[in-house]
Amino acid sequence: MTLVIDRPPLGITSLQDATRWLSEERSLEERFGLVANQPRVAVLIPCHNEAAAIGKVVTDFQNALPGATIYVYDNNSTDSTMLHARAAGAIARQEGLQGKGHVVRRMFADVDADVYVLVDGDDTYDAAAAPAMLKLLIDRQLDMVIAARFGATRNTYRRGHRIGNMVLSGLVGWAFGGGISDMLSGYRVFSRRFVKSFPALSVGFETETEFSVHALALHMPVVEVRTAYRNRATGSASKLNTVMDGIRILRAIATLIQQERPLQVFSLAALILLTGGIGLGIPVVVTFVQTGLVPRLPTALLSTGLVLLGFLSLACGLILDSVSRGRKELKRLAYLAIPPLEYPE
Repeated sequence: MTLVIDRPPLGITSLQDATRWLSEERSLEERFGLVANQPRVAVLIPCHNEAAAIGKVVTDFQNALPGATIYVYDNNSTDSTMLHARAAGAIARQEGLQGKGHVVRRMFADVDADVYVLVDGDDTYDAAAAPAMLKLLIDRQLDMVIAARFGATRNTYRRGHRIGNMVLSGLVGWAFGGGISDMLSGYRVFSRRFVKSFPALSVGFETETEFSVHALALHMPVVEVRTAYRNRATGSASKLNTVMDGIRILRAIATLIQQERPLQVFSLAALILLTGGIGLGIPVVVTFVQTGLVPRLPTALLSTGLVLLGFLSLACGLILDSVSRGRKELKRLAYLAIPPLEYPE
C-alpha cells in the first residue's frame, strides 16, 4: 500500500506549511499502523456452524495480525456463527452454495488483497504462527506457505484422517513431486498471484488438493512449515466424513492426474492393453505358422482388438498431452499477468 496525495488540503500556502502537514500525515500513519509499502493482508475464514469457536478465532488473528482485514464467510450455518463473527469485529458474509470449495471460490473472487491467510474457523490452528508464515512468504517471494500439523491428540486428529492424509499426500507427491506432507491442511498463506490465478473448480474439501496440484503443476515456489494443532472448542464438531470425503478427494486426485498427466495415464493403459493383446495373440500366431490355420478365431479377434485399443490409447495420450500443455501455458500466462508482491528491501 502506497500513500498517494492527490491535492494539498486547504490552508497550505507555503513550503513550511506543506512540510508541517506532511509531518503530521506521517505521524497519523504511525499512529494507526498505516505504513507505506506494506502489503494488504486479508484473513479468510470459511465456516459452517462454528459459533462456539469463531469469536476466538477472529480475536486471535486480530491480535496476531493487527493490520489485517478479517473476513468470515458463513456457509448456511444454523447457529449464531454470523453474529459471533460480527461481534468479534470481522466482516461477515454468506455463501449459499454448500461446500468448502464453493466458499473458497467466492472468497478468492470477492476479496482484494496482496497476501491472503486462509484458515478454518474451528480454532484448531495457531494464529500466533501467522506472522512468521507471512514473513516467510514475503521475504522469499513464495506463492504458498502450508502449515503442516503436529502435536495433535488422538481426538483432535483421528487416526483415519491421519492415515488418509498420508496416503493422499503420498499419491500427489508421486504424481506431481514437491514433497508436501500435509496436503489437507486448512491453514495456508497465499500470494495474490496464486489466489487470482487459481481456477477453484472443486465443491467440497477436495479444494485443498486443488491448491497443492495447482502450485506443483505450475512449479510455483511453495514451502511447508510445522505448526501446532489443538483440540476443537467445546461444542464444535468436525464436518469431515472420513470415508465419503476421502473417496471424493481420491476421485479428485485421479481426475487431476488424468488432466495434468494424460500421456502417463494413457501410456499405462496402452501398455496394459498391448501386453494383454500380445499375450493372447502369440499362441494364435505360433499355431498359424505351424499349421497355416487359425483354430481359435475369437481369441485372435480379441487379441487384435486389444492391440488396436492399445495404439488408440497411446494416440489419445499424445493428443491430450498437447492439449494439457496448452492449458498449462495459458495458466502460466495468467499467473505471470499478475504483478508480484512489492516490498521494501
